[in-house]
Amino acid sequence: MLPEGFITSIRAQPKSANTEIAKDVGIYLHELHPTHAIKSSFKKSSAPVNALAANSTHIFAAQVDKAVVHVYSRERGNQEALVSFPERIRSLTLAGESVLLIGTVEGRIILWEVFTGRMVSTPAAHLQAVACIAATKSHLVTGSDDSNINVWSLPRLLAWGSKETFEPLRSLSNHRSAITSLAMGQSTNQTNICVSASKDNTVIVWNHHSGDLLRTFLLPSSPLCLALDPCSRAVYAGFEDGSLQAIEFFEANSMLNPLYDANVQSTPVQVTQSPWTSPSDSSSALCLGLNYDGTVIYSGHCSGKVSQWDTGRRAFACELTDLNAPVTNLIMLSPFPPTTTTRASAVIKPKLGEVQQTFTAQFCGPTPVSDFDRALHSPGFPLDMLNDAISRFSHPVGASSSGDDKLRKENEELWGVVNENQELQHKTLEKYHKLKSNKA
Repeated sequence: MLPEGFITSIRAQPKSANTEIAKDVGIYLHELHPTHAIKSSFKKSSAPVNALAANSTHIFAAQVDKAVVHVYSRERGNQEALVSFPERIRSLTLAGESVLLIGTVEGRIILWEVFTGRMVSTPAAHLQAVACIAATKSHLVTGSDDSNINVWSLPRLLAWGSKETFEPLRSLSNHRSAITSLAMGQSTNQTNICVSASKDNTVIVWNHHSGDLLRTFLLPSSPLCLALDPCSRAVYAGFEDGSLQAIEFFEANSMLNPLYDANVQSTPVQVTQSPWTSPSDSSSALCLGLNYDGTVIYSGHCSGKVSQWDTGRRAFACELTDLNAPVTNLIMLSPFPPTTTTRASAVIKPKLGEVQQTFTAQFCGPTPVSDFDRALHSPGFPLDMLNDAISRFSHPVGASSSGDDKLRKENEELWGVVNENQELQHKTLEKYHKLKSNKA
């Protein structure tokens, strides 16, 4: 059975005396199988919405209305560092395992390479606070309370010695109110999409590579959080009344993905399907998370409850736990953790500017990578795999030299029979013409 789990954070102190929940705990690591259980916890944290990130070794939590990030070691189970920044932090996320992306109240983006200490800061690209951040290996997308979304090139921001002014590649400005949540697909090619939610009661699907708006969905109320299907087939939104809404990207019996149909891209879609409701909890859904295959969704609520929903039945399944304080973040842990050949020993506090950096790590030994993994994580099929497939098609594997000789001999025998038949036919025709001429 796959080791599924997730991490949650809460904001502020518990609302009531609950002996089942330990005091002063702000982050919980949940285990789902064989039954749900809180595997471990971390103290002294009060994280706002969209302000929790985790890699395979550490957890990073921004603190409400503060300019600090608490760093926790998942292996040792304690707080490893308290890192201060020049501005108050509103949101953060991780790009890969080592780059922490931070959005500030002043509209600035800070990039911190957590295992070298290098820190890069951009000018204030938003007029108001950066409310949410999403990232892939190549792009960084930031959403703000000013209703704008900026798309950045992550390699350009992290480039050494670059004299360029840090500016976004493009701005997406179709929303009319504050951005509440962002979600990005898991694809590594140009078909990857970005989905944004706003207080203007809309969810928009973007091609962030080109800046094109692919689809606009109109909702009955303001979505507060999003979770994108692992295969980008749908997006799920959470609302203030605690309900969830599934927004399908594909249409029944359609041969064309509507997201890429130019005839309908400019036409907003009114979502008319009934939302999913919980029988017990009507408080705001602040965060969502989907399991690895998209069959189960988990929601954290302002009441402190964590609920489980069945995407197949489109209904509430059960209440997992009550954390006794607003659940502000929920991060799903992949059952397929990344394999690396090195392992960083500790987090290095950030140093602003182009100063000498040192990366200290230990080797984990060579890890073989299968052809399937390379094909899965490559932007398209790797060139060597294509060449190998072409060569196998031209020269089938398993055709030995003895087999070739046997086929060649059989062909020669067949051609001998054909030649004999042709010669016999030729002689027969000659006799026929001779007899015909004699009769004449």
